[in-house]
Amino acid sequence: MNQNTQAVDITCIILTYNEELHIARCIKNVQQIARAIFVIDSFSTDNTVEIASLLGAHVVQHKYVNQAQQFQWAIDNLKIDSEWVMRMDADEYLTSALITEIRDKIPALSISICGCYIPRDVIFLGKNIKHGRITPPRILRLWRRGCVYMEQRWMDERLLLIKGDSISLKNRFVDHNLNDLTWWTSKHNYYANREIAVQFANRFNLLSEIKSNDLIYRDSQKGLYYKMPLFLRAFIYFSLRYFLLGGWLDGRPGLIWAILQAYWYRFLIDAKIYEIESHLGKNPSRETVIEYFKEKFSINLMSN
Repeated sequence: MNQNTQAVDITCIILTYNEELHIARCIKNVQQIARAIFVIDSFSTDNTVEIASLLGAHVVQHKYVNQAQQFQWAIDNLKIDSEWVMRMDADEYLTSALITEIRDKIPALSISICGCYIPRDVIFLGKNIKHGRITPPRILRLWRRGCVYMEQRWMDERLLLIKGDSISLKNRFVDHNLNDLTWWTSKHNYYANREIAVQFANRFNLLSEIKSNDLIYRDSQKGLYYKMPLFLRAFIYFSLRYFLLGGWLDGRPGLIWAILQAYWYRFLIDAKIYEIESHLGKNPSRETVIEYFKEKFSINLMSN
């Protein structure tokens, strides 16, 4: 229990795996507004659990399948008694302006307001990347207990408000990962596998999720992207982000960001799709695809 008299009736949930580089910063930051903090750890092999415990967080270890399942498990099983719940990643923190806004606004909100969308900044190579971003800058991160559901998918999962109205807060939280580019490329190689899993699951109608209007729209936008020619679409993606959306305004970090997002991540996805189709053929059976993803990526396409 946080003894901070300025804490709001909020419980914060943080998912972790080997986050000793970030977890202390995150917990100390969130303690300024949260009454309780739960760290759901996927059996870290570093000092994440020890650091979180020493800082007063409730640490629960649970076997990891993917982000969506892990977070939904937390929502369903943690003994949360606060009125509000917040999601934070270990490499994120709240700005001082957002902390003040939460303290001032949340206790006074109408009972009809069940969710708060919060804008996000991304710091990359020491630079706040303000341009060239396609994903929505506002994300549902704070909600009344019992009012959300986590979309069950392998990639780009989001919290869905299932009742009540929402508001958008003015001030920002920050995604600032302190790892190096070797870590970044390794992580996005893993993300590429998850992205491909979603695309093949969609192709074979393997996703059993109930889709919100927002998810239908997002899938339709990605569908347009994946209808473009293989490999050429990564070039179009880079041109859109760097030139049309102003990524060049963020200097060298903006250039590196745009190239990595397009020619490392998106091009890598296409290369992996090409590899899979070369191995399985253009029209593999449903069963062949399911078995391939289990064997190569340890991904069960039927699990979502």
